[in-house]
Amino acid sequence: MENTNSNIILIGMMGTGKSTVGRLVADELGFELIDLDAEIERMESRTIADMFESDGEAYFRDAETATLHSVLLREGVVIATGGGAVLRHENCSAMKESGFVVALAADAECIIERVRGDVNRPLLAGDLEERVKRIMAERKDKYVFADVTVDTVGRSADEVATHILTHYRG
Repeated sequence: MENTNSNIILIGMMGTGKSTVGRLVADELGFELIDLDAEIERMESRTIADMFESDGEAYFRDAETATLHSVLLREGVVIATGGGAVLRHENCSAMKESGFVVALAADAECIIERVRGDVNRPLLAGDLEERVKRIMAERKDKYVFADVTVDTVGRSADEVATHILTHYRG
């Protein structure tokens, strides 16, 4: 029995494939894909890096929460959240109430390889390996509320999308 009224919300560390997999899942279901970071940038008329630089992480997290709660009011969407959207309990509760939550996972080495060279990630400034491992340690228990967790290591985006759709459709 297909779960037709529920949104799909993708959570997980940066570099786990939320945007890529989200596009495939949305296309398969005929849903709109909302990349939360892109939506925040659109609403703020500036980049996330600019927000961090000008106003700090707390300001960005407030904008992230407001934008997330706004897009969760819609139906028939796949939302690819930013990796830190799970840092606020109110965000996790709202996601859980608004759809099918999927955590995408990968080990530190895989994430480091995937995000290496990406200059648009302000949290990774400095020693990339140290930063990724520290962020992973800080967030290790933040994804447990998901309805399903999918390890993306060694799987293609198509395989991950198929796995998500199988669980979503029950």
